Amino acid sequence: MDYLKYDWCYTGPRNPEAAYTIMAKALRESGRDIVLSICEWGNSQPGRWAPAIGHLWRTTGDIWDGWKGKKEWSHGLLDIIDMNAELWSESAPNGWNDPDMLEVGNGGMTATEYESHFSIWAMLAAPLIAGNDLSKMDADTKRILTNAEVIKVDQDPLGRQGRRVWREGDLEIWVRPLQGGDRAAVLFNRGDKPAEMAVSWEQLQLPPKLKADVLDLWSGKKAKAVAGRHGGTVAPHGVLMFRVSPGVQ
Repeated sequence: MDYLKYDWCYTGPRNPEAAYTIMAKALRESGRDIVLSICEWGNSQPGRWAPAIGHLWRTTGDIWDGWKGKKEWSHGLLDIIDMNAELWSESAPNGWNDPDMLEVGNGGMTATEYESHFSIWAMLAAPLIAGNDLSKMDADTKRILTNAEVIKVDQDPLGRQGRRVWREGDLEIWVRPLQGGDRAAVLFNRGDKPAEMAVSWEQLQLPPKLKADVLDLWSGKKAKAVAGRHGGTVAPHGVLMFRVSPGVQ
């Protein structure tokens, strides 16, 4: 066994930190490297104690395959994103915030919304666990789940979770530092109309006059020697996702 997701159902008054410590000790004593996924739904602020015990921890209740809203104990995509937005300081290599598995390809959202889902999970340095039927993927599902450049952001060795650095109404900018000085940026349009958006170099913590190469991670388009800011038209419920590689001033 390589991976244990240890769920917290029907545990009564037990203390989660103590209970998960017992399981972590047992796994270590097995003599085998086993990933411990802690799943108490973020109820006891696991980011404060789980890094010493397990390798990832759920931060919220379950996700459901919808854009927003709550169904029983499950939350829509926007709700999960908002509940994770301020947890960036609690994630680091070998200890990750887990906003729950991916819903890409399950049919409850559009391809555009699934691109947003996959992009934000990559910015969150989240585990990319496919929650769909892998034997029955349409072209869009396969395209999204196998986007190597987005996966590369998610798996970046620096291991720093991205954060939301700007929000105005339905529009948001997310930024993530990457190994070697690159930055990842997501321009996110939660609204129902197209929006013109751009990320500034200041938001990326780069000098405004610095020239950088920019790769659009969904279209594959490249822009050379860009200075100051970069953006474009963001579709409703969609994203633009860039990798910014600084050059010289």
